[in-house]
Amino acid sequence: MQGIPIKTGDEKKVSGFPVVAIGASAGGLESFTELLKYLPENTGMAYVFIQHTSPEHESKLSEVLSRVTKMTVLEAREKLKVKPDHIYVIPPNREMKIEDGLLMLSMRPTRSQNHSPINHFFLSLAENYKEKAIGVLLSGNAPDGTLGLKAIKAEGGISFVQDATAQFQGMARNAIAEEAVDLVLSPKRMAEELLKFSSQTNGYQSALLKLSEDTIDDRDEKLHNILKQIHRLTGVDFSHYKINTIKRRIVRRMILHKIESLSEYLQFLKNHANEIQQLYQDLLINVTSFFRDAEAAEYLRKTILPKLLKQKAMDEPIRLWIPACSTGQEAYSLAMLLMEVLGEKADTTSVQIFATDLSEAAVNKARLGIYSKDEVEEIPVKRLSRFFVKVDSHYRIVKSIRDLCIFATHNVLKDPPFSRLDVISCSNLLIYLEQQLKKD
Repeated sequence: MQGIPIKTGDEKKVSGFPVVAIGASAGGLESFTELLKYLPENTGMAYVFIQHTSPEHESKLSEVLSRVTKMTVLEAREKLKVKPDHIYVIPPNREMKIEDGLLMLSMRPTRSQNHSPINHFFLSLAENYKEKAIGVLLSGNAPDGTLGLKAIKAEGGISFVQDATAQFQGMARNAIAEEAVDLVLSPKRMAEELLKFSSQTNGYQSALLKLSEDTIDDRDEKLHNILKQIHRLTGVDFSHYKINTIKRRIVRRMILHKIESLSEYLQFLKNHANEIQQLYQDLLINVTSFFRDAEAAEYLRKTILPKLLKQKAMDEPIRLWIPACSTGQEAYSLAMLLMEVLGEKADTTSVQIFATDLSEAAVNKARLGIYSKDEVEEIPVKRLSRFFVKVDSHYRIVKSIRDLCIFATHNVLKDPPFSRLDVISCSNLLIYLEQQLKKD
């Protein structure tokens, strides 16, 4: 059985104030202008506006926005330090990310299908600001922003989308369909909620402080009582999952309900069974992508899979297992790699790919094999045309690849494992488990 090394990163230090990233395309300027009308100039948060704009035209966004807010409005520059009570606007023909509190600019990709400036910024914000990241999608139909909102939720941040007041609702609808959204509100109501989450509001700050080890001890009885409630309702025991991830997502729910103590939240769970289910779903949030680890994918394609095929008898099936498969991208990526390696032998080789996950909703999406444009944007054109078919505004995995993959709900910590396996791929699993469980 072959193993693929998994790379994990250290937790990054979170900045001292929240950053609100606002993504939009058509109609978005009007929506953001409306939002700013109801925001005071001293919320203690920074705002970054990422709008899809034509690369040929000079931007006057900073000038326009300065007329409707007392906050300082700046067009982003390379390594510009982000400060609270400032608004930063992405320049034309650029993509942007945030690292160590600095805005980093790069040229817009030449291939338009890879231009997703909202996802690009949201993903970096989630990684660097974690629970102090707030993502907002306003008016627009561009297939952009959903992956970034998912990442923000996964790291403990909050996500908003504009309601039916948006002139164009495609971006918001896609994010809602992918369960990447916490609150669906008008710009005025968004401003009211942002004020509640701002650095000037004691409730938000006290809730964030509960993430610290000194305030919520890993052995806190109330914390483990919360996990016991989830266990009783769902049958899933999260006691061996990374405690910092669990704490971050519990505090996320506390912030949404304006709850400031674990004791109060524990009582809230006892009185609201639906909240236990919501917390359970939050704990299952997993941001994944096709060919997530390019280095590991190449190692598989060039070394592991060719070596495996040489060792296999002609009549012996190739068996792979992807635990914590999430919405299927990892399983389908392995299937594509295997078909590329097999070449002309693909039709005569038996392949069985077992892909499992705790989340029934994720498994159901994986079975369908339908993905949005922003979910397939990093796949090279050659692979995209070979392994996907266009269905309206989405892309579906071709039937020959879907037929290789058997998706099922499965709890890897208590259900029997699959046997006689050649490859196990765990890139969505090991990063969420405590070190001791990995060793076991």
